[in-house]
Amino acid sequence: MTLLQTITALMPVLSVLVFLIIMRWPAMKAMSISLAITALMSYLFWHVPIVQITASIIEGWFIAASILIIVFGAIFLLKTLSQSGAIDVIKQGFMDITPDRRIQLIIIAWLFGSFLEGASGFGTPAAICAPLLVALGFNPLAAVSLALIADSSAVSFGAVGTPVLVGIKRGLSEVSASQLQDIATTAISIDLFVGIFIPLIMVSILTRFWGENQSYKEGLALWPFAIFSGLAFIFPAWVVANLLGPEFPSIIGGLIGLVLVISAVKIGFLVPKKVWGFKADRNDDSEPLLVSQKKISMSMSRAWAPYVLAAILLVLTRVDFLPFKSLLNGVKINFVDILNTGISNSISPLYLPGFIFILVCFATFYLHKMDNKQAFMAIKESTKALLPTALTLGAAVPLVRVFINSNVAGSTLGSMPKELALMMADSFGQAWPLFAAFIGALGAFISGSATFSNMMFSDLQQSTANNLNISENIILALQMLGSNAGNMICVVNVVAACSVVGLTGKEGAVIRITMVPMLMYCLMVGAVSMVWLSF
Repeated sequence: MTLLQTITALMPVLSVLVFLIIMRWPAMKAMSISLAITALMSYLFWHVPIVQITASIIEGWFIAASILIIVFGAIFLLKTLSQSGAIDVIKQGFMDITPDRRIQLIIIAWLFGSFLEGASGFGTPAAICAPLLVALGFNPLAAVSLALIADSSAVSFGAVGTPVLVGIKRGLSEVSASQLQDIATTAISIDLFVGIFIPLIMVSILTRFWGENQSYKEGLALWPFAIFSGLAFIFPAWVVANLLGPEFPSIIGGLIGLVLVISAVKIGFLVPKKVWGFKADRNDDSEPLLVSQKKISMSMSRAWAPYVLAAILLVLTRVDFLPFKSLLNGVKINFVDILNTGISNSISPLYLPGFIFILVCFATFYLHKMDNKQAFMAIKESTKALLPTALTLGAAVPLVRVFINSNVAGSTLGSMPKELALMMADSFGQAWPLFAAFIGALGAFISGSATFSNMMFSDLQQSTANNLNISENIILALQMLGSNAGNMICVVNVVAACSVVGLTGKEGAVIRITMVPMLMYCLMVGAVSMVWLSF
């Protein structure tokens, strides 16, 4: 690649670094300008035809529409529960389990979020857990950032194993079922030494940036309980991955983790005697953001019923041995050969988590005996909150598709992400295991999907491993782990989660917080793999 071609290929990464993180522009402005620059440079220096750039932008709008369905469903669920008063009851329930904000964060974002990731994927955990944290009184920036950090290890087996069963499998020209299983178990085995620290990282960031004393120590003081919480999810997930395969580690690991950790809290196991909370917790008259002003009498089971119903429906519609998955996927909107470029895509609107959330909301109108005014307000507020997100995703997703669809017939250059990955692989040689995860992170960061990252880069990772005479299963496991780390900083997920809690325009601030844990995670799994390979 020439220098200008290298800059062109790096533009989606540079645009986030410069416009969102350094210049602190809102994503709507940053992504719109980035799209224009990338499209122009793709035409001038990558020689992508204008018609292909245009088709990629149109494809991006179709994909953005599917993401908006998920975002709308998440906002609608939050607003419905706020109007019904269920959020107040849920808040009190968590306070009854523990008033310690660090432990609340672990239970909601790490464990409940891992279960949601295993059941659904599609950015669902951050879209559900972030507003739930805000309703409990967490700062919105903290809620989004920490929910994204928490949604990491579980992503390896998210959406009932899709990153493995679709991502890795379709990304390789040939892979046996036994090799796929070995790749999955290798990934979770490496994560046993890394993922267990995610809860500790989360609570340390919480106390440092949103605590009254702004101290890492107050988060680190929870280290025995935080490590236990990490193991409470990762170890059951490791057992399930070895015994049952890649479909259910995150679902079962999240459920077992919830039971273990909540039980530990109730008996005081490893729980510090000193409770940690926010300064506002001492003010009885402070009303957490997004909590309904109308106090009503409601049982805990009724308040949680919508979340339980959503979780059940997500699981039932994701497993292959039941008919619901094929039925919902059977309703497709196809976009075939856009502008005669060969670019095609499809959306299954009824299979999207957002559709499930919308169904649950209508069920909640009945379950919580909401009147017409409450239901109307929930719909009105949800629709109103969607416009800024639509404009942002309308630029961010097309930018990604221009980048990915940059392979041109007859050109000596492949697509921009493939060329960047090849450049990195050529640069690091035998030290490749230390950096392989960053390719997975790059793919997830760009595409917004661990599954797509695995599809995009698995073949390259396998070829690099074979050329360097390194175990390809370990390198492919690192690809999986890197793709889950990239989920922390993925612009599409950040935009979606920010929109749900009313934080549109602060996307750069979120990425500045999540960037460091992402880098730490990739380096740590790389270091573990280097030690693994030395034996």
